[in-house]
Amino acid sequence: MSAIKESVDIARRPEDVFTYVTNPEHLPEWQESIVSVRPVGDAPLTVGSRVVVTRRIGRREVPMTTEVTELDPPRSWRLDGVDGPIRGHVKGTIEPIAGGERSRVTLSVDFEEHGIGRVIGPLVMRPHARKEMPQNELTLKRLLEGGA
Repeated sequence: MSAIKESVDIARRPEDVFTYVTNPEHLPEWQESIVSVRPVGDAPLTVGSRVVVTRRIGRREVPMTTEVTELDPPRSWRLDGVDGPIRGHVKGTIEPIAGGERSRVTLSVDFEEHGIGRVIGPLVMRPHARKEMPQNELTLKRLLEGGA
């Protein structure tokens, strides 16, 4: 299956957007299904840092460990799941637009399924992500543009 990809334009400079979206503390503010986030180790994030993200999927709360595998401020970042039957792979990019005064944020999510994840992934995780991502990006836009 192919990655799920969504973009949104935000009236903030790329540096501001990058700083916000790559701070794990902010994830529950703009991602609907996130219940909690716990960095493993010290901040700030660097390549190799790990974060345990707990998401509500249906009635269950599912912890997932992700590792920062790319960090190129203020242009891109990548997080890769390292455990569990369904491992998310998230790639984020930020393009400067309007002379660098605005940003186009593109998020791409794909999943690597193992064992029971081969059944759950296509039936639960992919539809959940496909439904949630556009709303998450609109929430991100609203928060960063000061409409909270």
